[in-house]
Formats: sequence, C-alpha cells, structure tokens
Amino acid sequence: MLNYNILSKDELNHNGLSIREISPIMKLNLRGKKREFFTTVGKNLNMILPTEANTSTTSDKLTAIWLSPDEWMIVSNELVNKDTNKYELYEILFNSISKTNLGAVIDVTDQFVQLELKGKNIYETFSAGCPFNFNEFKEKIGATTQTVLNHIDVILHHKEENVVNLFARRSFAEHLWSWIEDSASRL
Repeated sequence: MLNYNILSKDELNHNGLSIREISPIMKLNLRGKKREFFTTVGKNLNMILPTEANTSTTSDKLTAIWLSPDEWMIVSNELVNKDTNKYELYEILFNSISKTNLGAVIDVTDQFVQLELKGKNIYETFSAGCPFNFNEFKEKIGATTQTVLNHIDVILHHKEENVVNLFARRSFAEHLWSWIEDSASRL
C-alpha cells in the first residue's frame, strides 16, 4: 500500500467555489476492444462502458469515464478501505480480462488524486488556466474530457450541476491545489 498524505483535511472555500480531495477512492484503468472484452466487463461491473467520446456511465457503486475508443477509467462512487490496496473488483477484472488476453486492467488508485469542485465559479476558475472551451461541457451532466489545467494533464468529469470531479497525477496535485486556490481567490 502506498503511504501518502492527503492534500488537505479541510474543504477549501473561495468566492463560491469549494474544493476537497475525495479519498480513498478505487481507480482502475481498462483497455480493450474485443467484443468479449465488453461482454466480460459488462457482466463484472453490471454496467455498460460508454462508447461515445467524452461521456460516462454511472451505477450505484461505480462510474466509468471514457478516455479513448479503447480506454476507460473506472472509479468507485464510495470511499474504500484505506488499510489495503487490494480491491476485489480489480482481482475479478484482472483474472477475467488481463489473464485471458481480452485487454488490460491496471490499478491506478495511487497514481491519481480525485478532487471535487463545487460552485458556480468552477468554469471561470478553469478558464484562467485551460484552453478547453467549457460551453457544451457545463451543459451536459456526465460529460468528460482530458485537458490541460495550468500545464498539468487532468481528467474532468461533470458529475452534477455545479459539481466537477478532477483527476490529476499525484505528483502534480499539490501544485494544482495551490493554483486552484489562488485562481479562485482572484474571482
């Protein structure tokens, strides 16, 4: 198990924007394109992977985020046990997909930090350091995108109205947190 500190134990609030780290959350990367891959994933996740670009699907326990035509990030919707990095779903998927050469399953839980941003100023804050046009994104709940925010690669998921989940690599998370805090304070 990776031993790491969370960015902040408190929720940050600036000018109608709140930010907090959601941890610990299981994150898996799935890759594959065979018909058997989709069937196996669907049976094990009890959901269909999104096949339309920049979309997501959600069940009670999981969210599947489209990353490319043959790649998805699976994220747990609930906190998981922090005492171990062993996830039953990962083991099931690894055994039924990776070991059978249908695709690849990689545990990226410790690689990515998940931040939840809430408020009406989310997109104004993002626009200060991002080339992406958020006009359509902010209108469609479930929309996803991979973009650059203050020179840092991020994955954005429009969870619900005025709520966005942001995924960034752990090594950049503290810098990104500071940038968001600074940008939000300038609104």
